[in-house]
Amino acid sequence: MRGSSSFLRDVPVLLVAVVWGSSFLAVQRVAEPGTVMAMLVLRFGLVLPLLAVVAWRGLRRMGRAGWWGGVVLGSVLGGVFVLETYGAVHTSATNAGLIISLTMVFTPLAESALARTPLPRPFLAAAGLAVVGVALLTGGGGLKAPSLGDLLVLGAAVVRTVHVLAMSRLRAIRDTDSLALTWVQLASATLVFVAVAPFAGPMPWTVAASYGPTQWAWLLHLTLLCTLFAFFVQMWAVRTTSPSRVSLLLGTEPLWAAVFGITLAGNHLGPLALLGGALVLVATEWGRRTAVTPAPDEVEPAEVAAQPASV
Repeated sequence: MRGSSSFLRDVPVLLVAVVWGSSFLAVQRVAEPGTVMAMLVLRFGLVLPLLAVVAWRGLRRMGRAGWWGGVVLGSVLGGVFVLETYGAVHTSATNAGLIISLTMVFTPLAESALARTPLPRPFLAAAGLAVVGVALLTGGGGLKAPSLGDLLVLGAAVVRTVHVLAMSRLRAIRDTDSLALTWVQLASATLVFVAVAPFAGPMPWTVAASYGPTQWAWLLHLTLLCTLFAFFVQMWAVRTTSPSRVSLLLGTEPLWAAVFGITLAGNHLGPLALLGGALVLVATEWGRRTAVTPAPDEVEPAEVAAQPASV
């Protein structure tokens, strides 16, 4: 019975990894380079009212420091979404999903640098393997430079690392309700999208009017599944199972991104590029298992696990 119960708890978390893996393909179905900002406004404009309903009590109790902390984090998170989304429309869904997973390697490296503590040699080997894998993947097995989209997603992985580190170190949010904090972050990011949208392409309502049933279905997929469903499953999971188990299951996201990219988006990878993708998957998982765990007083597991992750 215990094994069956554990399996049932794992299934929703694994589904989050699956829908996150599909998010790169979904973005390519609803956004073009000229409509990225408008799409982001629409996506989070739909999310915020729904999330506000359940976050209302926490928002009313949030102090000024918590609000300002959420605004700062939301600005960084907005940068992640912008880079990740622009990157996703300029490269393949497979590449985007695999490259963004490098956050799992970048974060411990940055933690180590800030704390001035050495990392285990196996982790450093995993980091080196990840670099080789990305080089093979983005070079298509040759020596050509990465595409613009690859570089943008790589930049998103770096900024996401900054976001994770800020989450763990910003004292203003230590006692803040994670649900309310997430709403403030998403609202702050959305305000940035709204401010930039008029200068980055057609207005959101123009893009919304141009969508057909298929585009709306993909947009709702991003809104309801990749954002709301994922958030609430994480909130539930960190209270019913260990954070490390949640992290392990969510770590399969790049694998699902590759599956969707190859099977549905028709991404074609040559033998060396396939090898590169496999090396990225192996390296990020190896790095996850061998990295130093942050000190327990830095951040509550629920706060980190409950943050939006993918595009």
